[in-house]
Amino acid sequence: MDERGSGDETGSGGGIGGGDGSEPIEATLGALLTERGETLATAESLTGGLVGSRVTDVPGASAYFDRGFVTYAYDAKRELLGVSRESLDADGAVSASVAEQMAAGARDRADTTWAVAATGIAGPDGGTAEKPVGLVYVGVAHAAPWGTEESFVRTERVVLDGDRAAVKRKAVDAALEALVRTVREVDAEE
Repeated sequence: MDERGSGDETGSGGGIGGGDGSEPIEATLGALLTERGETLATAESLTGGLVGSRVTDVPGASAYFDRGFVTYAYDAKRELLGVSRESLDADGAVSASVAEQMAAGARDRADTTWAVAATGIAGPDGGTAEKPVGLVYVGVAHAAPWGTEESFVRTERVVLDGDRAAVKRKAVDAALEALVRTVREVDAEE
C-alpha cells in the first residue's frame, strides 16, 4: 500500500494529466487506454458514480469504459464485487483490504484490463481518530495476459480536506491520478 499526502490533489487539468496541465486527467486516461487497446471498470463507494461520470466526460469513452459499480452498502460490495464479509467485519468498508477487493472484483466481473475503486469517509460525520473524515483508499487492479503472472492490485491511502463535496471531488481526482500513474508504469515496463 502506498500512502499519499494531505489532499493537495489539484484535480482535472492539474496533477499528472497531460504533463503540462493542459489536458484533463480523464482525457489522458482515455488516450492511454485507447492507445493500448485496454478497457476499464470502476467500483465506487463514497464517490457514488462520479469516477465513471468523469471517465465518460471524454468523447469516445465507450471504446474503453465498460461499466461502473456503485456499491455504497456492505451488501452491495459483497454481492456485486465479491468483497469478503471477513474484510468488511474486521477492517470496515474504509480500508485497504476492501479497496483492493473492490478493484479486483470490478476487474474480474467486468473482464476488463483495468479497474479503479474508491472507498472512504466523505463526512461531515462518520470520522474517528483512526479513520478521520477525508480518509480515502483507492484500489487499482490490472489484468495482465494469462500465463504471465503479472496481474496485480495495489492500494493507496489519502487523507483529503474540505467539505463533503470537496472530499468526493478530490477522491475522484486521486482515483484517476492513481490509475493513470499505474497505467504509465506498466507501459514503461513493456
